[in-house]
Amino acid sequence: MGALQINDVSMRFELPDGSHVQALQNVSLDLKEGELLSVLGPSGCGKSTLLNIVAGFLAPTDGVVTLSGNTVTGPNAERGMVFQKGALFEWMSVRQNVEFGPRMKNMGEADRNTIVENLLDTVGLRDFKDKAVYELSGGMQQRVALARCLANDPDVILMDEPLGALDALTREKMQGLVLDLWKKTGKTIILITHSVDEALLLGERLLVMAPRPGRIFKEYNLPFADQAVGADLRVVKDDPAFNDTKKEILQMIWEMEEEIMGAGGK
Repeated sequence: MGALQINDVSMRFELPDGSHVQALQNVSLDLKEGELLSVLGPSGCGKSTLLNIVAGFLAPTDGVVTLSGNTVTGPNAERGMVFQKGALFEWMSVRQNVEFGPRMKNMGEADRNTIVENLLDTVGLRDFKDKAVYELSGGMQQRVALARCLANDPDVILMDEPLGALDALTREKMQGLVLDLWKKTGKTIILITHSVDEALLLGERLLVMAPRPGRIFKEYNLPFADQAVGADLRVVKDDPAFNDTKKEILQMIWEMEEEIMGAGGK
């Protein structure tokens, strides 16, 4: 495990009509091992593009991403991805989904079983291990997705709106689970979200991105993730400092959206 570095990354998409979209421009970021970073911003600011570059799904137009000093050139098990929808194998059981990565590595059955049992305990799904994925609720499916990601023992976990489709109560429970997993595993996590509350709660570092072109607008270092581990999340969200920062960020994003709408109307 080691540091993740995003060095002067830009991403330009060429369009069929000869025009282009500058999705990202000159984004740089150093992330230490074990840090929890949340990223938010208005639609079109390049959040998911940046995450897909770190994952190796996209090659940047300019710049480079390195992990432990090695250049990211494509997808790799050292970088695990959790999507908004779990992208699970619905015809398989919970157990089969979680053990898929270790099985592809030709890991022995005894070792696979140990990993699966431990992870299902961690995400609270031991009693559902033989259920098919389609029999589970959305929140339980996201727990399977987290366990499947962890089964590959990645250095970095990338999460693209993983809780966005969940109802409010399930989302809150999953936020607590993400925090617990962060502390228990010591993994580096990057989480993309549209929710300011969620970004504040789950990010010990928080980036606000601005669009056109996508770039880092402001960075915060926050105490709320550490405070929320094992605590009542609603108490943390009631902290005056939490709400003051929330108002500041909401105003920031609102002004960006207004600028976008104004530019679109010209």
